[in-house]
This record gives sequence, structure tokens and C-alpha cells, in this order.
Amino acid sequence: MTTEHVGHEAPTNIEYIQHHLSHLKSADGMFNLDTFWVSAILGLIFLGVFYMASRRATAGVPGKLQNFVEAVMELVNDVVNSAFHAKSKVIAPLAITIFCWVWLMNAMDFLPVDLLPKLLSFAGVHKLRVVPTADVNHTFGMSFGVMLCIIGFSIKAKGLGGWGKELLTAPFHAHGFMAIILAPINLAFQLIELLAKPLSLSLRLFGNMYAGELLFILIALLPWWAQWLLGGPWVIFHILVVTLQAFVFMALTVVYLAIAVEKH
Repeated sequence: MTTEHVGHEAPTNIEYIQHHLSHLKSADGMFNLDTFWVSAILGLIFLGVFYMASRRATAGVPGKLQNFVEAVMELVNDVVNSAFHAKSKVIAPLAITIFCWVWLMNAMDFLPVDLLPKLLSFAGVHKLRVVPTADVNHTFGMSFGVMLCIIGFSIKAKGLGGWGKELLTAPFHAHGFMAIILAPINLAFQLIELLAKPLSLSLRLFGNMYAGELLFILIALLPWWAQWLLGGPWVIFHILVVTLQAFVFMALTVVYLAIAVEKH
């Protein structure tokens, strides 16, 4: 992991950090193209691997790929079965997709800091951040999708009228005139709870992955022997962080959806 050169002079440490924390943006500056393309490619890789495993699945002695996919599915199914007690054909595939996709995006942190930016620099691309989950826009986007799922699951389980009634009557259940007085307060609490769930999901994932990315960049500034001395143990520890954050995002999504279908 070596530092890049801007022009003919080596960048300062601050310039190096700023460069690696800068996104490849669209022409109008509104979209982070690196986040979009890396996450899209990893999503296609996930779909391709699982599709290949399904095509090669056998009732006899399974291969390594089938064993791996079945282990992942068993892990996710255990979480779903323990937390989500309603009937749904969507929840298990959704949970598996979230866990695998988030894990792949987190795992981009394992690549050497300068590897992909250096390779793409030959094609004229001079800015690239390869960890989509270290982009708060992406984590907010995923958590916004979770929030839409929460609303959708709740409406499907309780009906539009039942969901609307719950917004006005929970958590303070009252009757008569008091129900009317407490309705705005109940609505405020319900909206706060609804927004807090995706907000916590996105910030937890973003904070952990951004910190990991920044630490790898700082390690890359050290002499080569210090990079191996400090980088090796951190990579081993980061494997746990990457996996745990993917699991937490998936598990909390399942829990939030389970709460959404319960009647209060």
C-alpha cells in the first residue's frame, strides 16, 4: 500500500487522506458514482453466486458452494424464525439479500487502499471510494427502504385503517374525549419511532465502516513494515466488524418488521 502522487510531487498526509475520502461524482455533483457502481456490481455478484448455487444444487453430496450458501441461509433463517412469527414469503429472501449484500459492501474494506484507485487512474478515473457502506447517502438509502418495508408490512397486516388508527391511539391507549386529546401526542411518538429505526440503522453501519476505512487510510501512510505490523491484526479484527455489522443490519430489520406486523 503506497501513497499516490499528484503531479510530480508526493501529496502531504492531509492531501492523501482528503483524496481517498473524495467521491467520484456525476457531472452535476449530485450523485456519488463510485458508491452506485460498486454497490450495483456487488449486488450482481451476490445474485450470480446464489443463482449458480441454485442451479448446481443437488440432493446428494453437496459441493463447497452449496455448503456455503446453505450455511448462510441457515444462519439467516434462524434469525427470521426466532424473531418473525407471522407468515411471509418475503421476509427470508429479504433478510438473506440484506445480509449478503451488506457483507460484500463492507468487505471492500479488505482491499489495499490504493489498489482500485491506482488501477482506475490508468483509465482517467482519479477519485474512487470502494466501500459503499462508508457513504452515509447509501446507508440512508438502504434504511429508507427498510422504513418503506415497515410501513408496507404494517399496512398489509393491519389494513390501512388499522395502521392509521394505531398511529393515533398507541402508545397511550385512551377512550372518549381523552383519546381525541392524546391523538396528536400518540402520532408524534409514532412518527419519532418510525424515523428513529432507519436513522439508527444507517448511522450505526455508516459510523463503523467509515471509521474502519479511515483507519486503513491512516495505516497506509505508515512505512511498509508498520503497515504489515498494524494492518494485519486490524484486518483480522475487521473481519468480525464487517460480519457483525451486516448481521446487525439484517437482524434489526427483521425485528423491526416483526414489530410492524404486531397489533398494539
